[in-house]
Amino acid sequence: MEALGFSLLAFLAVLLIVGSFVIGSQLDPVQARLQQIAVRPRSLEELELQRPLSERLFKPIINGFSRLVGRFYPANTVDSLRLKLKRAGMESTSVEFFLGVKGFAAIVGLFAGSALLNLMTSDTTPTIFGAIGGLIVGFMAPDFVIGSRAGGRNTKVLEALPDALDLLTISVEAGLGFDAAIVKVTEKLKGPLSDEFKRAAQEQRVGKSRQETLRGIGERVDVKELQNFISAIIQADQLGVSMSKVLRIQSEQLRGARRQRAEEKAARAPILIMLPTIGCIFPSLFIVILAPAALSAMASCSGGV
Repeated sequence: MEALGFSLLAFLAVLLIVGSFVIGSQLDPVQARLQQIAVRPRSLEELELQRPLSERLFKPIINGFSRLVGRFYPANTVDSLRLKLKRAGMESTSVEFFLGVKGFAAIVGLFAGSALLNLMTSDTTPTIFGAIGGLIVGFMAPDFVIGSRAGGRNTKVLEALPDALDLLTISVEAGLGFDAAIVKVTEKLKGPLSDEFKRAAQEQRVGKSRQETLRGIGERVDVKELQNFISAIIQADQLGVSMSKVLRIQSEQLRGARRQRAEEKAARAPILIMLPTIGCIFPSLFIVILAPAALSAMASCSGGV
């Protein structure tokens, strides 16, 4: 019995010692915060290693290509490229960086084209033509990418525009001002059009006029319907016309245009269905229907011989 009591006391003593070590190792929140503040400053090498590998490896190469390509790029083309980046929703990407991407893609295309043609044939002339073709394709590929992004963004804006105008019209007719109705649209809708309206509202808060912000939207989004709407709003604002009437007319016109686009797509549907029908279904039907007759004809001809 005494041995059991002694062993129990020894176990409790060990438990208390281990617990004191654990509690002692846990810092007070204030001390932990002080240790975070008093952490030693990191060196430039440690800060550099914390950056992503792609940024450390490819960004210096692209910056070098940007300086090289920028020397030979025309100034008017640079301005048009800046506008394309805006319309693709890549306004944060600088033109110089994009030119570097084009140069880097051209070099990659050059090596890829020459390697592909070299694998297909060991002749020097096709390899040279493959290198030239890869160089051109690689240099033009980023332009196709931003063109595709701009087209997709314009399509989303065009699809969301009638609903946004309906909400604007209802909000203005309910008593809200045009600027407050724009903010209401940004709260209810999502997408590129909502982002553009949100940016316009923020620009108005920092001092820009309504006309300047709306013209900025028309410059960044290449959608004819949106530009017509912006022109009507600016004209109504200048002439003092009732904003609710203008919004109602524009909303009805956009709903009619959306209905016409839907009817055009429905009219093109039979033609689009005809192509896979002719290319895939009819050959199978011809094989199923004509194959037995062809086999019978071949058998009869061989039997007659």
